[in-house]
Amino acid sequence: MLAYVYSSTHQKADLMEVSTPELSEGGAVIKVLACSICGTDLRTYRYGSKKLDDGVVLGHELVGQIIQLDENVKDFHVGDVVSIAPAIGCGECRSCQKGFTNMCDQLKTIGFQFDGAFAEYMAVPKQAFQMGNVYRLPESEDYSIYTLSEPLACIINAQSFLKITKGDTVVIFGSGIIGCMHAELALGSGADRVFLIDHNANRIQELRRILDGVDFLNPKETDIFEEISRKTEGNGVDVAIIACSSGQAQEDGMNLLGKHGRISLFGGLPGESNGFIDSNLVHYKEISVFGAHASTPEQNKQAMEMIRDGVIHARNYTSFQYPLGEIDKAFQDVDARKIIKATIVNNTI
Repeated sequence: MLAYVYSSTHQKADLMEVSTPELSEGGAVIKVLACSICGTDLRTYRYGSKKLDDGVVLGHELVGQIIQLDENVKDFHVGDVVSIAPAIGCGECRSCQKGFTNMCDQLKTIGFQFDGAFAEYMAVPKQAFQMGNVYRLPESEDYSIYTLSEPLACIINAQSFLKITKGDTVVIFGSGIIGCMHAELALGSGADRVFLIDHNANRIQELRRILDGVDFLNPKETDIFEEISRKTEGNGVDVAIIACSSGQAQEDGMNLLGKHGRISLFGGLPGESNGFIDSNLVHYKEISVFGAHASTPEQNKQAMEMIRDGVIHARNYTSFQYPLGEIDKAFQDVDARKIIKATIVNNTI
């Protein structure tokens, strides 16, 4: 079968023929229907990654149909269309026992330690079933929308700390799909005003068509500090979300916060990551600083339900679809910011 396989020696992935996975005890084999490219995949494409096992198949935002299933796996059947929360906990460490399986001491992730879904077929490990990471999808004409369950789950995790509510003003740095879904979720939580900041004028123009109720600001055209101060009557924002990999955005987000503000450092920084947080601002404005790493199975299921119910308009982001054989072109288009999101699609049901 075809698969997009990572080489730690060359620090890159290549499309190649590999053996079709076999059914293992307690697990399953799925036919991959769709798998989207996420920001972590893009960073690997650009820079390589020391976190990946050599020879692993990439891809973790996935939808697939079960074609083989161990007889001991309960509550699932051959033919079920499923998704998987990719961060799989051990179930035994302190974090897992407290319900934070995404913070597991022995965390193993689809597309990192387990082979992922940029492939025609994928093995689902026993541990994924045991930990409740596998979940069935509702019947759909287009299952590719549920590839967004995983990134949306990470957003749900981040916003669980921020407690966005009616009356809040939110600023989001970065207009990629993460920033867009953060904006949708913040508005859905009752935020009175959401600012979305990006330097890409073409991207902003495109997003005006699909994101209602969002104020777009381009720092190349507008002094964002003056504009947000004016629109918040000098109070600053209640919440800042850094949905891009930029230390400057972290610094600007901190400076835009008002008293008792909350900031989510959602986007990880490649390389040097020190010196962007002003501890005096934290001290004197009583600012709360939060991180967010991956998500739990429960948050993935909640995300799936939001997509099913139209709370998040997933189809706005999954229209750019590529066959597996054109995965390099998909990465190139995402890297060049020609598109918001690329979804690799195999055979439909």
